[in-house]
Order: sequence, then structure tokens, then C-alpha cells
Amino acid sequence: MSDSDRFKPRTEGGEFVRAVSGFRNWITADGTPGPGRDNGGEGGFAAEPGRYHLYVSLACPWAHRTLILRALKGLEEMITVDVVHPLMGAESWHFDDSFPGSTLDSQHGSRLLADLYQRARPGCDDLVTVPTLWDKRRDTLVNNESAEIIRMFNSAFDELGAKPGDYYPEALREEIDAVNADVYDNLNNGVYRAGFASTQAAYAAAVERLFACLDRLEARLEGRRWLVGDQLTEADLRLFPTLIRFDAVYHGHFKCNLRQLRDYPNLWRHSCRVYHLPGVAATVDFEHIKSHYYGSHPTLNPSGIVPLGPLQAFPAPDL
Repeated sequence: MSDSDRFKPRTEGGEFVRAVSGFRNWITADGTPGPGRDNGGEGGFAAEPGRYHLYVSLACPWAHRTLILRALKGLEEMITVDVVHPLMGAESWHFDDSFPGSTLDSQHGSRLLADLYQRARPGCDDLVTVPTLWDKRRDTLVNNESAEIIRMFNSAFDELGAKPGDYYPEALREEIDAVNADVYDNLNNGVYRAGFASTQAAYAAAVERLFACLDRLEARLEGRRWLVGDQLTEADLRLFPTLIRFDAVYHGHFKCNLRQLRDYPNLWRHSCRVYHLPGVAATVDFEHIKSHYYGSHPTLNPSGIVPLGPLQAFPAPDL
């Protein structure tokens, strides 16, 4: 599949539309079906140490969410990880440990992530995406929707020794969901709408929505440390992967260049605050991030040249 086919807009107006994730089972504490059952999910995926495996790209912001929750909840020993090569070519994500930080497929020795989708569901024609959550015991794919995987990591393993911390507390869920919806529609996915737009009008509309969202978030963080309530929540952790990539790839490669992250003092401090949470900095790899974006989209960057900058440091704020 070519670069232009993978990201071909699906509207006459040239607007990019993201595909829906196709595997929606849930890991729960006792193996009963989770909220994903309405999307075809089934039970039988009980939380157990060492049973599940996570396939990620260090470049992908959606996969990045899951690595952050895995670190904050102390699930590194319970959930193993493999990392795809940062370059996504004609066959989509592949395994190759020649790039520092990438790995081979430790579970099946697959060359392509797509091979695992076929192993789980022969004939599957779903878009192959990261993160991909795998069940070693049943030898099948559990879920490839990052928003659901982080909810599983948040609570399913609590009785098995996960670190304390509820990043989706019941009392704040309505507000968290509202912030998440705004951030997803206009920023998380908005950078892609801008980057993969095929008309000037679609691009301009996406960029205007994106920066209006950043303006709202900047105002929301005035005088406060976190987006919702007075505690770190899922809303902050879903925002961070986009912000940490903003100046390095979205500002230039995706033409989201009205302003930089550093032009937003509150959002900048917020990014630094999350970056310095225990275990989070280790999930950020700018070599993977820049190599993927600048090297995997030949229609946007035909030369494949990866920029040396920006030179960035994320100083520790008062946590």
C-alpha cells in the first residue's frame, strides 16, 4: 500500500478521516466482558501477570499513551513489549532491530505486524495499527484501540500489584470525557487532518480548529496544574503525546506552524510536568519520532531527509 493510499482522504473536500479500530476485546480483573462488548468484544481476557504483550511504535502518539500508563502503573514486568521499526513502508509496520530501540517480534518471529492480524483473524483486512495488545495464552489479538487499552491498564491489574493511581476517577469522568473529546477531535487527530489534507480549504480548516483548541487548553491551564480537577488524569496523558511531538514534527512536517508549543507558557509547563513524572521520559524517543514522520510519508517529504532539530530540553517544573 502506497503512502498516498494509506492516508488518502475519504471526503470530496479533501479531509482526512481516521479508520476505526477493529479489535475491541477488554482485559478485566476477572475476565468478564468489558465496555468493548458493544463493539463485538468477548469475555475470557482476565488480568494475569505475564499473559499479555504490547506491540508499539515509539513514534506513534496513540501507542505512546499505552507506554505511559504501563509505566505509571508499574506494569513493565506484567506486560511485555516489542517495538516496531520507525519507518512504515509499503507493507505498513515491520519488525527489524537494526534501528536503535526497535526489536524483533519476540512472540512469533513475524516480519510484519500484519502477520499477527492474520494470525488472530485469517483474512482480516483491518488497517494494521499500533498499539496492538496480544494475549499470549489464547494466541490472539485483544485490542488495538489505544483509548481502551489505557483504561484497561488503569484498573484491571490493580489487585495484582499495579502501582496505586486512578487516572479515570468516577467523580471526574464526565469532565474528562468532555476534555478528551475536544482534544481528540481538534488536536490529537487534528494534526493528521492538517498534515494529510489534500486541499487548501481542508488544511486551513484543520489548522484553525487545532490552534483554537490549543488556545482553549492554554486558558484552561491558567492557574492550575492539571486539565481536570486538581489531579493528574487520563486527559493530561492523552494530551501529552501530541504536545511532545508538536515542535519536532507537527509544526513543520504537518504544516501546523501558526505557533510553536513554546509560545504557550501553560501548555509548555504542563508538557514538562508530565515529561518528568516517574518513567515517562523513558517513553519519549525523538529519533524514532522524527525518523518515522519524515521518512514514512514520501508524498509530504519526498527527499526523506530528517531534520537535525529542533534542539529541545524539557526542564523539570515544580511537580
